[in-house]
Amino acid sequence: MNQRRRLVYPAGVLVLAAAALTAGAGERQQNQAASAPQIAIPATPAGKRLAGWLEAFNSGDREALRKFREEGFANPPRRTVDEELEFRKRTGGFDLRGILVATATHIAGQLKEKNSEQRAEIQIDVEAEEPHRITAFGLQAMQGPPTEPAKRMPEAEALAAADKRAQELCAAGEFSGVMLVAREGKILLSRACGDADREKKIPNRVDTKINLGSMNKMFTATAVLQLVERGKVRVEDPVGKYLTDYPNREVAEKVTIHQLLTHTGGTGDVFGPEFRESREKLKNPGDYVALYGTRAPEFEPGSRYEYSNYGFEVLGAIIEKVSGQSYYDYVREHIFAPAGMKDTDSYFEADAVANRAIGYTRMLPGGGAQPNSAALPPRGSPAGGGYSTAEDLVRFAQALLDHKLLNARYTDLLTTGKIGAGRPGHMYAYGFHDIQEAGVREIGHNGGGPGINASLAIYPESGYEVAVLANLDPPAAENLANFIGARLPAK
Repeated sequence: MNQRRRLVYPAGVLVLAAAALTAGAGERQQNQAASAPQIAIPATPAGKRLAGWLEAFNSGDREALRKFREEGFANPPRRTVDEELEFRKRTGGFDLRGILVATATHIAGQLKEKNSEQRAEIQIDVEAEEPHRITAFGLQAMQGPPTEPAKRMPEAEALAAADKRAQELCAAGEFSGVMLVAREGKILLSRACGDADREKKIPNRVDTKINLGSMNKMFTATAVLQLVERGKVRVEDPVGKYLTDYPNREVAEKVTIHQLLTHTGGTGDVFGPEFRESREKLKNPGDYVALYGTRAPEFEPGSRYEYSNYGFEVLGAIIEKVSGQSYYDYVREHIFAPAGMKDTDSYFEADAVANRAIGYTRMLPGGGAQPNSAALPPRGSPAGGGYSTAEDLVRFAQALLDHKLLNARYTDLLTTGKIGAGRPGHMYAYGFHDIQEAGVREIGHNGGGPGINASLAIYPESGYEVAVLANLDPPAAENLANFIGARLPAK
């Protein structure tokens, strides 16, 4: 389940978010493009620490990195020097592409991996007094296409470039999964590579079912808007109108459906100690409400955007209450069936499912790429973790655009941005992102977690749809999806 909120970690916790910048299995090839533009770093205490970290990290030199970590941080980073060097090898280091915020003790900037088009936001806080050691360090993947001018090409050239890039990433072990490009539902390019099951040596196919991560949120939001269209739900209503026995009264009375759909309700996440302890019990939306429902909002509902997986579990419970069906039966009948999505569902992880890929991650303890089953709930949910194919995702996109799922008014309400999501031009709608960059609009959603990375990008003006599913850690799918989206014709 992709966590799109901005994360700032204490200096003793130098780690990356589940949807951040860890690469997939294998070594990165050094295919660095032309040298990056030089960006001036402010000569503030925070700016000097940013410059020092970039120099040490990019050097790939063990002693330089060890010395900076020892002298530059108020508390020892959790990641070992070996882990940092491995991360440096996979990314190729970072180029600084811009300063976002700068004060004496705080700085935020935009970075770009040298080995890919993946962007990240770095944030550093330092002590006010000498020696101005780092007290908080954050590194978070930036979603959506690159902010640099798009390398637009004629369609045939863009497809050839996408095919070549996919082959390069596959050969380097950077991508394993399925890539598909369509226009108005017609498939133009489809490729599969890597293994769905490494132990049994079963390769991925173009119809392999791969974990979606947070992309289930699109289905959940569509289901809610169907109930709105039918007059059974109002987005202005509070949670308690539908879940009359919801445990926490503040959530029940103050958090609205609109706020759940836009991650502005303060309902928090599901991952953490409680999830690990109760993971096997979380089989339907009601199980999540029973576990987390006593929590109060983390901030005043409606006051800001804070990505909330739990909020979508609550929406799933509301769908069940209003429709009289289980969440899973509802989306099968009202979304998957009319869209023709025959290979999409929230399967139990323990069930034998034909042609389903195993996710492989480097995020779990023990080192090396390993199956991600220990990090997954027993079943996908309204917030994420279902399975689909690239072709089914294109069917969903086309059914949405053809108004088979919602009429034109409610399709527009579903997909039009409502709240800023961390970057200029990046808005969050109802379970969809709505991005405007360089005059091109993209709607869709990403998903990520240990051994999971997926992306659906829909370009309404040009009619293109790009679906990329990877059974590796982020940003395996997003790197390729961003590359393709930046090259397809804009109109």
